[in-house]
Amino acid sequence: MNNDLQDLFAFHAVVQAGGFREGARASGKSASSLSDAVRRAEARLGVRLLNRTTRSVAPTEAGARLLERLVPALAEVQAALDVVNGFRERPSGTLKLNVPLSAARLVLPGILTPFLKAFPEIKVEVIVEESFVDILAAGCDAGIRYDERLEQDMIAVPIGPRRQRFATAAAPAYLDIHGRPTHPRELLDHACLRGQFSSGLMPAWAFERDGEVVQVEPTGPLKVRIGGAVDLAVDAAVQGLGVIHLFEDWLEPYLASGALEPVLEPWWQTFSGPFLYYPGRRHLPAALKAFVGFVREGSG
Repeated sequence: MNNDLQDLFAFHAVVQAGGFREGARASGKSASSLSDAVRRAEARLGVRLLNRTTRSVAPTEAGARLLERLVPALAEVQAALDVVNGFRERPSGTLKLNVPLSAARLVLPGILTPFLKAFPEIKVEVIVEESFVDILAAGCDAGIRYDERLEQDMIAVPIGPRRQRFATAAAPAYLDIHGRPTHPRELLDHACLRGQFSSGLMPAWAFERDGEVVQVEPTGPLKVRIGGAVDLAVDAAVQGLGVIHLFEDWLEPYLASGALEPVLEPWWQTFSGPFLYYPGRRHLPAALKAFVGFVREGSG
């Protein structure tokens, strides 16, 4: 790969990671080599591509315009180079996955280790992010999301459990004091532990029984960012602070031990499981192709 192209890859890596040090960690190169590459690209093009401060870097208007055309082009270059990888005896390369925390916790543990043992020359990077992202623009090969959040032009492959439920639960001590709800609307009189996306959206709690669907938006003493802070809400529920509404598989250890007691179980809503999604390409990167085949085989 000539220096011009390497420098453009370096520029993309820095912007994608949000800094030279972060880009170095993500790309496996040194921060100084990335800085030199960006300077070379700027000198060659005759424009500044990045605004640099002591705390961050951001693309200039020229850099942003370049990125708009560069991201899909670099993806095609990488795909073209990866075609050669298909002639290797065993596939290699790095697979970058963008997934929500629920998938990282409940879906991937049973898949990644056997996959990496089966394909020892492949490396996997997992980026945990709750919001839906353009996986190509984010520098990822594939993502995991639920069907209501998939783009229509993506190829979707079932991954993990095909049916899941949201469970509602609270500590027995809390329920002994505040009572046990018999209808979802009674949760409006309870202390409920809510989750909120980074966008500010706070999803309602949905329930269903005998064709009746009920959505409630209860309040309570604790609200956490959906993602890394969810375990804080689980711990608070176990300690008797209030009622929690979360994936049944996530709460199962606490339900099994008795630390949490099911609430409104006949109303727990079932929904379809997640999908591995990726752009339709004629030539998939070897690592992604191997992973898709492994997932298909496991779900077959």
